[in-house]
Amino acid sequence: QVQLVESGGGLVQAGGSLRLSCAASGRTFSSYAMGWFRQAPGKEREFVAAIRWSGGRTYYADSVKGRFTLSGDNAKNTVYLQMNSLKPEDTAVYYCAADRDYSGSAYRTQPRFYQYWGQGTQVTVSS
Repeated sequence: QVQLVESGGGLVQAGGSLRLSCAASGRTFSSYAMGWFRQAPGKEREFVAAIRWSGGRTYYADSVKGRFTLSGDNAKNTVYLQMNSLKPEDTAVYYCAADRDYSGSAYRTQPRFYQYWGQGTQVTVSS
């Protein structure tokens, strides 16, 4: 069982930056993949980025590539999503999630493949 708690959301102007945190606790998760998703009002939940808990390669959605950076601090059991050059269309509730069935190959981008979810943190980007 894994518990995830997001933090760091808020209100920023377009072009600004935010850093989101996802703190994990519970059972061993070193082999898991950790994904970030977001959901805007009236829209489906959308994949943002993924990384192994143990570190290494990352994968980003085209919409955020070059602007967002995913990293982890194993000592703190925390994954960070650094968001730069924010746009109004980035406005959404951001969720972190854990995929316990990650095989070590391709990251999965569909929400249904992730078993553990945080409650989300609101990011609002004003124009």
